[in-house]
Amino acid sequence: MIGVIDTEGDCAEWTFPAEPGAVRTARHAVRDALRSWGLDAAVGDIAVLLVSELVTNSLRYASGPIGVRLMRGVPGAALLVEVSDPLPDPPRERVAGPDDEGGRGLQMVACSSRRWGTRRGKTGKTVWFELALPG
Repeated sequence: MIGVIDTEGDCAEWTFPAEPGAVRTARHAVRDALRSWGLDAAVGDIAVLLVSELVTNSLRYASGPIGVRLMRGVPGAALLVEVSDPLPDPPRERVAGPDDEGGRGLQMVACSSRRWGTRRGKTGKTVWFELALPG
């Protein structure tokens, strides 16, 4: 893992190798950054859950490094979370049946965040979401 946490500033970012331990390591890194910013109680559980889902999707469908970036806004604004991978294709929301093992990650992101979306970059795509911060 390569990472930078700017506890005095507003950004934390990491790059994780595309290997199974990346999900656990990403969860811990996000939790630690939010704790250092005093945001763990406000958005920690949902941020960690959604990052876990998006990093899992990146592991499943892309091969290559996975980027995670957190950017906090001013009080009352939002926490922006981005997960990037080298696969250029945007993720597709699926409607999971009651017996399906997967297909709910993007639904959770959509239902749990203030806004979310995806964008293409030079070397892949980024899926992002915003969580409201307490004012």
